[in-house]
Amino acid sequence: MNLNQKTPRRVFFKKSLRDTLAISAGMSLVATMLPSFTAEAMEVAFMDAPTAATDKEFRMKVFGPATLSLQTSQMAVSKCTQKNAKEFAGFELEEAKSVTAVLKDLATPMPAMDDKAKGTLEKLKMAKKGAEFDKAYIEAQYENHVFLRDLAANYLTHAAGKTDPAESQGRHLATLAHATFSEHVMITKRILGELGA
Repeated sequence: MNLNQKTPRRVFFKKSLRDTLAISAGMSLVATMLPSFTAEAMEVAFMDAPTAATDKEFRMKVFGPATLSLQTSQMAVSKCTQKNAKEFAGFELEEAKSVTAVLKDLATPMPAMDDKAKGTLEKLKMAKKGAEFDKAYIEAQYENHVFLRDLAANYLTHAAGKTDPAESQGRHLATLAHATFSEHVMITKRILGELGA
């Protein structure tokens, strides 16, 4: 995807979802070719991943990173100077506004900001506009989205087969979120490469 163009959000999302599905299909093909790629191996891969066993736990663990993303992206829209970092910040800001609004509508308890998030905010506040800020912002977004991607994948594993309406709703939310989180991991990784990180 070329982030240098002014792409409407809907087109951007459709292409991103299509690309994510294509990647998922490719991963499925790889899984069939590797006999050692079993459920047990998958469990080991997620041992260090963030966990969420219920819809409420998933939403609560998303709320903090989404809020951090909102606050850092508000800074980034005016402090980023690299073209793709600035464009990403604009998309991320709108996404974070939407996610936090949905979580509030679902009466999700807002967790207190942890020390790592406070440190990230402080680092970005102190970073000089330009390359220093761009790199720090995109690194923070990369780490945030890796956490969120892994959290969504873990919750989807735990929620599989549950029929409770809240869990079904949570599974739907996590399914959509996982695609976007995965996409943003790839985009931020690419932008970090552009920034020489």
